[in-house]
Amino acid sequence: MLGKVALGMALGALLGLDRELAHKSAGLRTHMLVAGAAAMLVGLVDALLYRFLLPAASPLIRLDPVPVITAVVMAVGFLGAGTIIRRSDSEHVEGLTTAAAMLFAASVGSAAGLGQFALAIGATFLALATLRGVKRVEEKLRRSRPP
Repeated sequence: MLGKVALGMALGALLGLDRELAHKSAGLRTHMLVAGAAAMLVGLVDALLYRFLLPAASPLIRLDPVPVITAVVMAVGFLGAGTIIRRSDSEHVEGLTTAAAMLFAASVGSAAGLGQFALAIGATFLALATLRGVKRVEEKLRRSRPP
């Protein structure tokens, strides 16, 4: 499980590095911790399922892993809300992409915690392509738009 948490944190670091380089408030450490926490929580649920679904366990014990994923999403939503700022003097809103990146980091960590390594790694690179590649497209569109 520790390896899964480490992978989640390493992949979260890649996402956080992008936010860090963009000088955003939630950067490298935040994304690493979010992804690692998600990996650990999901891994713990996996361990609980294994432990309580053994044939020797009572048939009265039931365990549903879905609330753990829900709790991860809610916790990250709380963190993400703290990164979103709306300027009172305009319609400008900042922090939405960082909040979305944090949610994505939690998803990557959850995938790593479940042992879905190819999904976690592939999704990380898709997110990086989105954060870096789409930003360039947005900048070109802004430059071509009349003032």
